[in-house]
Amino acid sequence: MARLRRFFQDPGGSYFLFGPRGTGKTTWLKQALKEALFLDLLEPKLHRELSARPERLSELALGHTGDTIVVDEIQKCPALLDVVHKLIEDEASKRFILTGSSSRKLKRTGVNLLAGRALRKSMHPFLATEMGADFNLDIALHQGLLPLVWDSGNQVETLDAYVALYLREEVQMEGLVRNIGSFSRFLEVASFSHGTVINVSGIARECQVSRKTVEGYLEIAEDLLLSYRVPVFQRRAKRHLSAHPKFYLFDTGVYHSLRPQGPLDRPSEIHGPALEGLVGQHLRAWIDYSTGKQRLYFWRTKSGVEVDFVIYGDGIFTAIEVKNASAVSSRDTKGLRTFLADYPEAVAYLLYRGKERLKIGPVTCLPVEAFLLALSPNGDFPA
Repeated sequence: MARLRRFFQDPGGSYFLFGPRGTGKTTWLKQALKEALFLDLLEPKLHRELSARPERLSELALGHTGDTIVVDEIQKCPALLDVVHKLIEDEASKRFILTGSSSRKLKRTGVNLLAGRALRKSMHPFLATEMGADFNLDIALHQGLLPLVWDSGNQVETLDAYVALYLREEVQMEGLVRNIGSFSRFLEVASFSHGTVINVSGIARECQVSRKTVEGYLEIAEDLLLSYRVPVFQRRAKRHLSAHPKFYLFDTGVYHSLRPQGPLDRPSEIHGPALEGLVGQHLRAWIDYSTGKQRLYFWRTKSGVEVDFVIYGDGIFTAIEVKNASAVSSRDTKGLRTFLADYPEAVAYLLYRGKERLKIGPVTCLPVEAFLLALSPNGDFPA
C-alpha cells in the first residue's frame, strides 16, 4: 500500500506522542523529521544502556548537531524523564518528542514532571479521508484501520498477532497483571460490551474474578490505549441521565479479532457495534487532530433514550446517531429528536448504510461512508 499522508501535524516544541502500536507514530516521525536523533527503546542494547545510566541520554542529546531528539517507547524507561526535564530547562535549542504505546508506567513514575513543558498529542488509526480511494467501508468494519494491518499481506493473522503482541510485550513482560490468562479472558468478554455501557459485575461473573479485578483490568486496557470510555453529556440536564460511560475498543479490527463469533451470533449483534465504533474512532481522531477544543460524549436518559455521540466545544454542538441499516424512518430519529427538545442549539445527524442524503424533521440523514470520507480535521464538519 502506498504511503499515505497523515493529518497529524507537528505542534512544535517538545511533546509526548501517544498511540497504540501500529498506528504509525515512528513511521510518521521518520518521514517528517529526517534530521532528528532517533533513540528506540525497543532495541535491547540501547534500552539496557539507558536504563543503567539515564544520564547517557544527556550525552547523546548534547552530542547531536540537530535540535530534535526522538525517544521511541518512552514508557520502557521512565527514569529518562528526569533527564529530559533538565535538558528542556537548560538547553533551549533542544526539543524532545517522546512516543509511547502505554501511559501506565509514566502515570506512576512522574510524567507530571514535564507538565507545562511538553504537550500531549495522539496518533490514531487511519481516517477514511487519509486513505481516500483506498478506503472501503466493509473492509474497514472487519479489519479496522491500523496502518500495520493495512500494510500486511494477511490482515486476519496480523490482527490476531497484534493482540497477542500487546498481551505478551505490554502486559506480561511489564508485569501489569498476575494472570495473563485472566486478562486475555477479560478482553474477550469485554468485547461484547463494545459500544455499550459496560457491566462490570457481569464481566466479573463471566471471568470468575472480583469486581475490583475487572475495574483494574479496565484501567490497564485504557492505559495501554486498547480501549477508551465516552462520558455522558450532562450540561444543563433536564432529564434523569445515565451516570456510566460507554466502552469502546480503539479499533474495529481489534474488536473483530477479540469478539468470539459463532452460529448463534446474529450479524446485527456484531456489525452494529462495529459501525458505531468505527464512527467513534473517527470522531476521536478528528477531535485530536483539530486545533479547537472539543470533547466527545454520548447521551442516555434513565428511560433508555440514547444518542450515540455528542461533540461539544469550540464552535460545535453536534449530536450523531449511527444506524447499521440501509433505510431509515422517523422512528430511527427518536433519540435525536428527544435530545433536540432539550438542546435546540444542537445540530443532529443520523448516519446510516444507505446512499441518499435525507432530511427527516430536524434531523439530517447521511450515508455513513460519505460522512467518513468528508471528515477532515479543521475543515467544515460534514453536512
